[in-house]
Amino acid sequence: MRRTFRTVAAGAVCSVALAALTAVPAQAQQPGHRAPHWELKDTGATGVRFRGLSAVSRDTAWVAGTGGTVLRTTDGGASWRNVSPPGAGALQFRDIEAFDARRAVVLAIGEGEASRVYRTDDGGTTWTESFHNTDTKAFYDCLTFFDRRHGLAMSDPVDGKFRILSTGDGGRSWKVLPSDGMPTALDGEAGFAASGQCLVASGPSDVWLATGGGARARVLHSADRGLTWTATDTPVPAGDPAKGVFALAFRDRTHGLAVGGDYRPDQASPQAAAHTPDGGSTWQPAATPPPAYRSGAAWLPHSRTAALAVGPTGTDLTTDGGRTWRTVDTGSYDTVDCTADLGCWAAGEQGRVARLER
Repeated sequence: MRRTFRTVAAGAVCSVALAALTAVPAQAQQPGHRAPHWELKDTGATGVRFRGLSAVSRDTAWVAGTGGTVLRTTDGGASWRNVSPPGAGALQFRDIEAFDARRAVVLAIGEGEASRVYRTDDGGTTWTESFHNTDTKAFYDCLTFFDRRHGLAMSDPVDGKFRILSTGDGGRSWKVLPSDGMPTALDGEAGFAASGQCLVASGPSDVWLATGGGARARVLHSADRGLTWTATDTPVPAGDPAKGVFALAFRDRTHGLAVGGDYRPDQASPQAAAHTPDGGSTWQPAATPPPAYRSGAAWLPHSRTAALAVGPTGTDLTTDGGRTWRTVDTGSYDTVDCTADLGCWAAGEQGRVARLER
């Protein structure tokens, strides 16, 4: 499940691999040493853009994208099974949360009835539609889970406030939470369905929601599974429908990252990253941010300071908790996810899916 790092027995092995991943570039130039790198996996889906990604392990991952497409691999990307829900060809899947190789929940985004949630318990052989939005004012962007049963999904503001769906049975059924504890949205404020990371959870009850489009890019935090929220401004530029925080990543309930910028390719994205040491109560700008818009982020497992950020123009690495970033790859990816056994995956346009190799 995304951003929940399970304990593994091979901790010593992972520590060695992590040291290689975060090594200085000069080490990669030594004879016989190849730096960690993204290795593309052939999905056969060149016409699909995968913005939804859920890494289960180095062997198992799920991706979801345009044309109602869901793919799954259980052999490290050597082969992919098309497990798309029947009749979903007109839908845009932007987020997927997998619990293991058989159970997953996927979100379709869009206005009104385009927003839907499906769940599978048999590896995608069959799917059940568990939520079908009928409110024309709602537009769902992202979903997240605290554990295998409890999760949330978020919609752009309805009647002036972000709308939150809740499930207590693993996504089999959903209910709209009361809006009393939700702050009023700014004019033009919304979420970005760019990577499935505009709503993220850490631990049993903490969840964060990223925004943009308004006068300020904000992060909203709830410590009670979405019942009450507080909003905090970030230094990421906003003030335009194309600008804001696009993705969040929390390695625990206090240490988090925010990345974003301006998604238009002809526009610069200065100060497109920030970090927090206090659960989102305050945000500091990165001293050396990524050089361009970034839409996805993930902490590297078994590290307190290393994380990746991805976007259409490349991948950046931080080894100091988000204070400084350096570009380590120039390939196009929209989202990234890592697992406890160092199974870091990335996905994006033209059917691109890659796994970090070392």
